[in-house]
Amino acid sequence: MDQKMLQQQINEHIQHRGLTKLKIAKRTAFIVLGAILMAIGIEVFLVPNLIMDGGIVGISIILSHLSGIKLGLFLFFLNIPFFFIGYKQIGKTFAISTLFGIAVLSLSTTYLHHVPAFTDDMLLASVFGGIVLGVGVGLVIRYGGSLDGTEILAILLNKRVPFSVGELIMFFNIFIFSWGGFVFGWDRAMYSILAYFITFKTIDIVIEGLDQSKSAWIISDQHKDIGEAVLARLGRGVTYLKGEGAYTGDDKKVIFCVITRLEEAKLKLIVEEIDPSAFLAVADIAEVRGGRFKKRDIH
Repeated sequence: MDQKMLQQQINEHIQHRGLTKLKIAKRTAFIVLGAILMAIGIEVFLVPNLIMDGGIVGISIILSHLSGIKLGLFLFFLNIPFFFIGYKQIGKTFAISTLFGIAVLSLSTTYLHHVPAFTDDMLLASVFGGIVLGVGVGLVIRYGGSLDGTEILAILLNKRVPFSVGELIMFFNIFIFSWGGFVFGWDRAMYSILAYFITFKTIDIVIEGLDQSKSAWIISDQHKDIGEAVLARLGRGVTYLKGEGAYTGDDKKVIFCVITRLEEAKLKLIVEEIDPSAFLAVADIAEVRGGRFKKRDIH
């Protein structure tokens, strides 16, 4: 799961101001779609081949296999405590979206349980199961929910223990995959890790998009020339910010702009051509809204 995006959504829900009917309908539709896709990834690819996912889903798969009880029941009831945690600590909208998504996931896995597996090839099941699962989870996270309580727990524990969210989730999953290795065999555990990795990367793509945005910060005495070149050659607007050197106390002009990752190399070339000694920092951005980010035509 993408922890940065989940944390961002939690912060947004803390400052929630209400949703329009259109936004509620859109959110509901994508959460339903995401939960169904996740159920397909689990029941049609992973479970028939004894491959696990991480988190509550992985625990549920193991318990369902050992007990013979339907997977959907474990998915729903094991996540219920996290729903209450989310409701009290994170926010009403996030908690309700999460509960709704988990309910759809549980019903979908029950319905799809007797659907024949798409493939019995372990590698294909791991790869395509991870992709379908990642698309489903990514859609649900992108539209305001979560389908696995361990991410919520990790974010809350992060405030009380000296470990990052990613490290806490890693600890949880090491335990789950190790347990699965004893239950299903170590080859299945290794395929499960592969599927989980593919799922994690697919979630990033769904949330951030293939055309991922980047922020660029440039400090140069030739800021005007660089800014005009970025506007003319990349078609991107720039913003000039005032800065001050901490060591020298000199006033500095800072150029800020947002580009895509495909434009990063050209931006570096522009800066190198105009001022080889310029300071340049580039960072990933999960989402860009408003302003004039839309690319201008260049000739």
